[in-house]
Amino acid sequence: MQELTDLLNNKLLFWSLIACISAQLLKVVFNFFASGEIKFSVIFETGGMPSSHSSLMTGIASGIGLEMGFDHPVFALAVGVALVVMYDASGVRRSAGMQATEINKISTQLSLDNQLNLKEKLGHTKLEVIVGSIIGPFITLMGMRFVGSPLDLFDYIVTFF
Repeated sequence: MQELTDLLNNKLLFWSLIACISAQLLKVVFNFFASGEIKFSVIFETGGMPSSHSSLMTGIASGIGLEMGFDHPVFALAVGVALVVMYDASGVRRSAGMQATEINKISTQLSLDNQLNLKEKLGHTKLEVIVGSIIGPFITLMGMRFVGSPLDLFDYIVTFF
């Protein structure tokens, strides 16, 4: 039971995940302004505006900096991992998506009966990564600083009602 209490008291994990989920939910809004239609399925897709991977990783890194100090070696490690994830999202995964688009075109030209239909929307543009990397620290740091852990949030709600 102590492990569950410890998990629910982990404000860094909680707020970083909230930042990630928020970025995924914001994809519905950004998609609406880009296409003019409300499409809830984008919540469960990779790629798109903003990058939830970037939001999660920069949220974790900034939260570690707040908790342990911005001069701590673990913060440096978290920043390094976040940079690798963001580079991968805007580089490798985006390139893989572009290749899938071209392979799908070739597959359609070769045979109408046996098309590959590879997933094309995999990565992010640099702007999508930047927006995600702003959302992450904003939500995580504000949540950690002003609200606290999920247990603290539960206490606020219980005492309010």
